[in-house]
Amino acid sequence: MAHPLIERLSRGPVLADGAMGTMLYARSGSFDEHYDQYNLTHPELVSAIHREYIAAGADLIETNTFGANRYKLEAIGLADQVTQINKRAAKLAREEREIAGTSTIIAGAIGSTMRSLEPFGLATRAEIRDAFREQIEALLEGGVDCLIFETFGNIDELEEALTAARQSTDLPVLAMMTFAEDGLTVGGSTVRDVIDRLSTHRVDVFGANCSVGPSKLLPVVKSMRRELKERSIDWQLAAMPNAGWPTTSGGRVVYTSAPDYFANFARDAVNAGIRLIGGCCGTTPDHVRAMRAAIDETTDTVSANGHEATGRRSASQIREIAAQEGPTKLGAEMGSRFLVSVEIDPPKGLNPEKALDGARLLKEAGVDAINVADSPMARVRMSALTLCYLIQHEIGIETIVHFTTRDRSLMGLQSELLGAHAAGVRNILALTGDPPALGNYPGSSAVFDVDSIGLIRVLGQLNSGVDSAGASIGRQASFSIACAVDPTKRDLEDEARRLHAKLDAGAHWVMTQPIYDLKVWTDFLDVFGGPIPVPVMIGILPLQSSKHAEFLHHEVPGITLSDAARERMRKAGPEGRKEGVRIAQELLADLRPHTQGVYLMPSFGRYEVAAEVLEILDAEKQVR
Repeated sequence: MAHPLIERLSRGPVLADGAMGTMLYARSGSFDEHYDQYNLTHPELVSAIHREYIAAGADLIETNTFGANRYKLEAIGLADQVTQINKRAAKLAREEREIAGTSTIIAGAIGSTMRSLEPFGLATRAEIRDAFREQIEALLEGGVDCLIFETFGNIDELEEALTAARQSTDLPVLAMMTFAEDGLTVGGSTVRDVIDRLSTHRVDVFGANCSVGPSKLLPVVKSMRRELKERSIDWQLAAMPNAGWPTTSGGRVVYTSAPDYFANFARDAVNAGIRLIGGCCGTTPDHVRAMRAAIDETTDTVSANGHEATGRRSASQIREIAAQEGPTKLGAEMGSRFLVSVEIDPPKGLNPEKALDGARLLKEAGVDAINVADSPMARVRMSALTLCYLIQHEIGIETIVHFTTRDRSLMGLQSELLGAHAAGVRNILALTGDPPALGNYPGSSAVFDVDSIGLIRVLGQLNSGVDSAGASIGRQASFSIACAVDPTKRDLEDEARRLHAKLDAGAHWVMTQPIYDLKVWTDFLDVFGGPIPVPVMIGILPLQSSKHAEFLHHEVPGITLSDAARERMRKAGPEGRKEGVRIAQELLADLRPHTQGVYLMPSFGRYEVAAEVLEILDAEKQVR
């Protein structure tokens, strides 16, 4: 399955954000500062700018890392903080996307080292390539969706950057050079020269940015289109001009091109077939907002902030759902065929659009259900029940809600369950929940009137037509009750004992924490005392890189990797994402005879990775 950016570009123009550096200058008032360090020293400013660009309608935002390579950071004594600054920048951008709840693409921004390469300069190609690789790997560790190389004036340096990128990742790569008013790069290269040199590199989007305004930049990108067509190269095109020439007013640098001028540029760019449109120095959220309106008027493209819903249910259908009796479709099919669910975390803010986009993609990939976590790691997120309702209402796919007893009294949890049932959310994974001390509100009081075993009993009571006190609820509920088990726990005997108790309490099926080795499951079955007497869905969490694997293994409660999986990821190097998919696919194939389903937990909201893992199931069907 294509990466979301590639798929999005195939459907129409993608709107990028505007400037970060000049926005930070406008709010700090000094050109003497190195703005990449603001990721550590003034993160609130960086986050606010990301937030404004997303709100303005940007489909793609860039991390604040244009100059965060070891050479530029060396000038301010921070060469040893390349990894920290880049990871933090990626996290700031991802957090704003999560809060906004959009499908905004996070691009890891990488600029020139400003070092002259041999034989004219002192820097060797290997040194420059290594500096780029260091920054790239930090951005990847931070969870960016793609890489964007911008404002390069030297073809040699851009070649080393692209080589480093492909040695580190298979994520989409965007590359932009800067051209002066005469249509030449700083090094005197023409568009033809640049494309001749770069044509052997794997690039997804190519274009020009910075230096000049729209009237000078657009002809350059149009000439790129002609050159690419002559060579049958299928790169998409990008254009991100400055807001005109800078002037000085009142001791401050000012860019004079107005937002409505950029709206006209956006229309011209769309008509010229340019797919990535944005701004560079001097462009602001107002410019992006104007371009958003112009693009939407010019095309049928829908932005990441405005997808039209599909599968919406009518009011009469909702009433029918509330009146339905009997098991859920998922519950009825559990054990009769192999089922697939994928986990989606609720947004940290008010907008559920990214989660809905993910559910839509997964439904198209053939997933049977979406399971929604309940404020995982005790961090505040949108209500899981509400998101389940929205997914079922807007997308038309069943959900499994992770329902914890941490935040609810016995009375409160029963009230919510009655409401969930009326809304058609009836597949419940009964959990105790992470303690508040793990999250961002450690002073919050946990309730824990009952634990997961008690919750299973409550659900069983509701299915019998009464609440926990024996009072009638009018008719029998039809909850499908799942329980959790962690076969990677050190004390397997205690875990097996608790699973026996959950099954005795009335659990209908089991969902496991992620595993990475079939033997982990079979060893647990030996301790349990034989096969699980109800259907089981095994958890699989696809790995992104070796660093991602080590982080999960050492720092995330409930996740323990096998030594073999960690070693494979270590050896995979730049092919880490692909290797992670292969590991997940191999495990899925191994588990098929031993389980009745699987649920995938993609990291960083990369739901396309889950869809890619599931391609092995389609391959198996074709073989049969």
